[in-house]
Amino acid sequence: MNSKVKGYIFGVLAAATYGMNPLFALPLYDEGLNANSVLLLRYFAALPILWAMIAMRGRSLKLRRCEIVPLVALGLMMGLSSYGLFASYTYMDAGVASTLLFVYPLMVALMMAVIYHERLSAQTLVCLTVALCGIWLLSRNSAGVTLSAAGIGWVAVSALSYAIYIVAVNRIPAMRGMPTLKLTFYVLLFGLTIFASKALADNSLQLPSSPGSWACVGALALLPTALSLTLTTVAIQYIGSTPTAILGVFEPVTAVIFGITVFGETLTERQTVGLVLVLAAVTVVVAGGNLTHHLIRLKKMFPSLRIGKK
Repeated sequence: MNSKVKGYIFGVLAAATYGMNPLFALPLYDEGLNANSVLLLRYFAALPILWAMIAMRGRSLKLRRCEIVPLVALGLMMGLSSYGLFASYTYMDAGVASTLLFVYPLMVALMMAVIYHERLSAQTLVCLTVALCGIWLLSRNSAGVTLSAAGIGWVAVSALSYAIYIVAVNRIPAMRGMPTLKLTFYVLLFGLTIFASKALADNSLQLPSSPGSWACVGALALLPTALSLTLTTVAIQYIGSTPTAILGVFEPVTAVIFGITVFGETLTERQTVGLVLVLAAVTVVVAGGNLTHHLIRLKKMFPSLRIGKK
């Protein structure tokens, strides 16, 4: 098996494991735990896993003074993004919420254009329009009933916070060159302060009451957090960041599959079309010029085809 095949496999597994968030979060909600408690436990349980991974690689967790403030800011953005997504699960189907979240690459493109004056291509503008159409279709079911405004609002907060996080990671000089595991460890550590502060302020911390629920907490920390991060890093090393990002479309797809098969969620024809439009638009934006390159390579595989000619 060559390195590219391995990279694609790791990329798919990374996206699929991240899409398992609802699989382990929703049973905790059913037990009565609130979103803040679930996230506090998830982040807290993931820290020792990441620490062990860093220690096994012989890396240091020592920080320079110039790295502390940026890491705190990034942690707050990541924590807010996580809270927004998990809060949305209480208002709408997890599969729909995960799909709406996947508009964050479009937000990144807009932010880079507005703030850093990067050129916004016609392709991106078309994709933005297609994605908005998809979101509109997703927001209403076949009976014309609109999805919860609160749920859509929380997903928007989650997507925007994550978009800011992505832009900041790439633009803050102090973050360049920092090992991924070390960066993620501190992002989770400082993000944890949001959930800990809220739990202390309103005394809202809730703990699982059964071994099965604690197993869900452990699975949340291991699969969508530590394992997904590791697989993503390996995939990037094998095939690069752009193909790995494209494979991220498996995140909402996985969430939709689990939502339907495990939790009995339904997806109407209208919402299915909306889901496909959102995923297609975001995939084209993330792929960028590489999409044209891959299409040309595909055409070369079938030289006998003469499109548009008789």
